[in-house]
Amino acid sequence: MSEPVTDPGPSTPDDADWTWVLTRPCPDCGFDAAATDPAAVPGILRDAARSYAVALGREDVRTRPAEGVWSPLEYACHVRDVCDVMRRRLEQILAGEGSLVQFANWDQDETAVEAQYWRSDPDVVARELGDAFERAATAYALPSGTQWEWPALRSNGSQFTARTLALYFVHDIHHHLWDVTS
Repeated sequence: MSEPVTDPGPSTPDDADWTWVLTRPCPDCGFDAAATDPAAVPGILRDAARSYAVALGREDVRTRPAEGVWSPLEYACHVRDVCDVMRRRLEQILAGEGSLVQFANWDQDETAVEAQYWRSDPDVVARELGDAFERAATAYALPSGTQWEWPALRSNGSQFTARTLALYFVHDIHHHLWDVTS
């Protein structure tokens, strides 16, 4: 595939606080946190890796479905980065050994522009994404017992535990897969 020579322009920024998905099902993608066991997260992530690999093989992988909406390639780049951010956040919780930890801010839209997601090679992204999913799955297999309730705060003040972080993460992965396949 030839690389696009021009920037497709910014995506529409997502500044919503998606933490509500921890208390009620998502009407778009159908994810239900109450029906998801955190112990199942590693398997969910590994299954998602295969689904994203299929999406990255699409002919229209670089095509934005509408102005301001990421292409499947851009979503895959974002999900790769989400896997790394959420893995590091879980590692931070576990390293805190039950003490309240605070996550640094991460601006997904700024990251997309700085990394020029639209210029990425789908084959390279597929490998990187597979590796990121595996690292995250390995990390999310570590918590047990009361570790799932160890606390953290996001930079905007949203409260998490290792358990709610895992569920929030799975929603993000599930929702973006819905974005690229619906």
